[in-house]
Amino acid sequence: MIDQQGGRRRGFAVADGLTPAEVEHVHREALRVLRRDIDAAHLDAYSDEAWPPAVVGSCERALSLAREEVALGTRSSRDDLGMGIDIDVRDDGQFAVMVDLAPYTISAEGRDGDRLIFSANDTGTSLWIAVTGEQETVLRSRLEALGVPSTALVPHSPRRRRRLRSWFARAEPGDR
Repeated sequence: MIDQQGGRRRGFAVADGLTPAEVEHVHREALRVLRRDIDAAHLDAYSDEAWPPAVVGSCERALSLAREEVALGTRSSRDDLGMGIDIDVRDDGQFAVMVDLAPYTISAEGRDGDRLIFSANDTGTSLWIAVTGEQETVLRSRLEALGVPSTALVPHSPRRRRRLRSWFARAEPGDR
């Protein structure tokens, strides 16, 4: 994958077997490393588990952002308030909401143009990122400083993602 500036990106997923704290670190540090490249982001203010007390305020802020979108007319009042909340990652407060909720939400995404470069799903159990070589080095260094093992990120090819998307498109809901 090539980003808008012409740099090559490699896909990575979060490895199995990490502690919940390690998974949180991977989500949050990946967002921090990718922030300058994300030009469109959104998240769902839903989790399959109770929100940790430390992020409840961010969940309330996300819902407030959705209400603001309704008041501005950029979001239909018929839409589910907690789904697809737009996040401006250039705004420090909104970015903090994304960083807080990404490890726990059912869905958070960041795009560079039309390319997905950050995808967190399934209440913290699924993370996929696309980073440049420089970003990978920075991310691994940040994770190491936090005590997260170097094996926390595993290569995840776009080809495999296409196969998974294709399978999901064909699968019956009960098969998923």
